Amino acid sequence: MASPTKVRRSRSGKDRLADYEQKRDFARTAEPKPGRGRGGGSQFVVQKHAARRLHYDLRLELDGVLKSWAITRGPSLVAGEKRLAVQTEDHPIAYLDFEGNIPRGEYGGGAMIIWDQGRWRPEGDPHRGLQKGHLEFSLAGGRLKGRWHLVRMRARPQEKKEQWLLIKADDEFARDAGAAEVTVEETTSSVTGRTADEVAASGELRADHAGRAKV
Repeated sequence: MASPTKVRRSRSGKDRLADYEQKRDFARTAEPKPGRGRGGGSQFVVQKHAARRLHYDLRLELDGVLKSWAITRGPSLVAGEKRLAVQTEDHPIAYLDFEGNIPRGEYGGGAMIIWDQGRWRPEGDPHRGLQKGHLEFSLAGGRLKGRWHLVRMRARPQEKKEQWLLIKADDEFARDAGAAEVTVEETTSSVTGRTADEVAASGELRADHAGRAKV
């Protein structure tokens, strides 16, 4: 069994985006290729992802990559409301700006829009919070603001990915129970104003991929 020190080293090494790279064919998908940031940044993005099942991807910049969770029903502004958040592979920093179509048949195929973005701030040491299974943080976005909790659930043998809960803290930005869902109120890209359906219908490709298609 590997020692805790060795485990920490392997997770902080250059291979942190290996899972991301192995799951994608960059000759087909317009997603950014693996590349680490400088570290020390504090940006976040929430992308609405119309894949096989519609969900929202929360990504927090940490140590030069984006720690990522797929939120099945999307974030809720209702204080105490629990939303399942499945931790996925780390993504490159360039994913902060990704909006477009992932080809059908590819991993995560479907349209993706930038639903919200801004800055995040952890409460305390985020590495310790992730290790212990309780990350408390604040968001300063256009649609999501205030304090939040990510709480890891007890692992089950059949689960291949870690299951967390995303919970809105009770603060001045929280809504009361029964209030309208922010994901129902806000359905468009916070950057382009387009819906996921509009992005899907456009069939757009990144410039270099469009060039390959013509060839």
